[in-house]
This record gives sequence, C-alpha cells and structure tokens, in this order.
Amino acid sequence: MSEDVVRNGGCLCGAVRFSVKGAPLRVGLCHCQDCRRASGSAFNFFGVWPRSAYEGAGELRTFEGRSFCPDCGSRVASLRGDEAEISLGALDLAPGDIIPGYELWIGRREPWLMDLQWAEQFEHDREPHPIDAPPLEPEIPAAQQQPDK
Repeated sequence: MSEDVVRNGGCLCGAVRFSVKGAPLRVGLCHCQDCRRASGSAFNFFGVWPRSAYEGAGELRTFEGRSFCPDCGSRVASLRGDEAEISLGALDLAPGDIIPGYELWIGRREPWLMDLQWAEQFEHDREPHPIDAPPLEPEIPAAQQQPDK
C-alpha cells in the first residue's frame, strides 16, 4: 500500500471529518464487550495509524478513550499520543483492501463467526510489540468451490 494513499471518513451526520495517510500499522477485529457495546455490533473492525498520519475536523467528545460525534453519536476514533485507532466502518469507501491481521477476545466471538485463519488469535488484549510495522499481505484461503450439480 502506498504511503501516498489518503483515506477519508467521518460521522453519520457529517459534522466530523477525518483523513488518514498511508498504510495502517496494524488492523484487527475485537470481540470484547466494550467494543461490542460501543459499535452496536458483534465485533469492532479497526485500523491503527501513526498519530501523525491522522487529521481531523469537527468537534469530538470522548468516553473511555473512544471519540465520537456529539451530534449523531457515531464513533470515529480513539486518539492516543502516538496512535490513531480508526473505526474502519467510518471510512467513506469500504476498506476492502485492509485485511485484519489479528483478532482480540476470541472467547467472546459469536459461535457463528469463523476465526480468521490467517490472523493471529488473542484470548484477551494483544501484547504491544516494540515496533509495529505495516502488516504483510496475508495469504487468505480461497473460498471452496461447490461442485456443479
């Protein structure tokens, strides 16, 4: 992924806009109760960029480290000193080329969801790595073809 790629996104009502530049440092799915409640879904799909790659406009409110639009309530990001964790569903274009490299809190994964066979699996939170580098392109197993009847 080119370092020149810029992805734009925002909240549901458009009052908050952001962009991230370049490749994410890491991408994951989280099945923990906090992420489930904050996203209103069975898991949270997120990407982490260097904080310097994030630019935002509009007012944000924050609860427990998660920033959201105070007008529509859409969760947008978790901004830390050196990282910006983006809810990938907030991107304008579907991030089909961004592939999760790990899953967190897999014991809470819904039984009807299969694990990502190429991704690292963590029972709880991921242990921080000394240096997080852009993810390698994982080898995703091809869908099994059903024989013609």
